[in-house]
Amino acid sequence: MTEPIRIAMWSGPRNISTAMMRAWENRADTFVVDEPFYAHYLQATGFPHPGAEEVIASGETDWRRVVEFVTTAAPCGRAIFYQKQMTHHLLPHIERSWLRKVTNCFLIRDPAEVIVSYLKKNGEPRVEDLGFLQQAEIFDYVCTATGNAPPVLDADDVLANPERMLRRFCEAIGVQFSEKMLSWPPGLRETDGVWAKHWYDQVAKSTGFAPPKHDPARVPEALRQVETECRAAYGRLHAHRLT
Repeated sequence: MTEPIRIAMWSGPRNISTAMMRAWENRADTFVVDEPFYAHYLQATGFPHPGAEEVIASGETDWRRVVEFVTTAAPCGRAIFYQKQMTHHLLPHIERSWLRKVTNCFLIRDPAEVIVSYLKKNGEPRVEDLGFLQQAEIFDYVCTATGNAPPVLDADDVLANPERMLRRFCEAIGVQFSEKMLSWPPGLRETDGVWAKHWYDQVAKSTGFAPPKHDPARVPEALRQVETECRAAYGRLHAHRLT
């Protein structure tokens, strides 16, 4: 059996990461996994996320076993193994060498949009909660390990022109584009994490990528410094984005 294409899509929270997972899951040749390091992240940090106890109980808490899972053959013999990965879940003590075994890709979103969306779900975030700094760290590691900048998608670009950006992305990673990626049935999935009921209400109603919002997000004054720190990391990856 040939090796599957293992796509590790690194994103922070409150991006279009679940919609992107839907797009890939709608392909017949792809198996998806939803945030495989989440249970370990919650057990290791003790952060009070919604449904944390259930996430820990239902997931794999040994990061080494998670690494083994995401670097082996795709379940069901699929040709593509799409992994929705949260950058902040890759805690500092988790070794990075396994990243050489996957096709690392990055999904970014304007920090103001992320912060405003996060506030609706989980209270005021710290810089570390939003994943931008970790995303830049993983990006730098991959650049050094491979000698090349990995593909970067900006959420605004995807929402403005889903077909063009998904075609560009598929081309960048050597996968044939499928029009099935542009729409999907509404509802939750068996492949969704148990946290879906807390976080995926909008995606569950969706049947495709929503059009971009034109009104700029307004970050509360108390979080302006958080936005500034995140924006520096965001800008570095934004310079490499596919257009």
